[in-house]
Amino acid sequence: MKNKLSDLNDHLFAQLERLGEEGLTPDQIASEVKRAEAIVQVSGQIVSNAALQVKAASLMAEHGSKIGPYMPAIEGRGLKAIP
Repeated sequence: MKNKLSDLNDHLFAQLERLGEEGLTPDQIASEVKRAEAIVQVSGQIVSNAALQVKAASLMAEHGSKIGPYMPAIEGRGLKAIP
């Protein structure tokens, strides 16, 4: 997998640093704020998706293969029981 949640963390901190740069013009600040808002929206979806995957894994760990048929596929595969 190319992107990881740690990469998202790096992007968020990089954006925070850009927002805190001294000497930005009002136009540059407005542009960075717009960019930050977009990053926050996308980041929220990524975090929600990761939380859903953790919840699915927890359900599989708790209930085993009997819950598998009711779970959606993740990464193109149906969920399998954890041995």
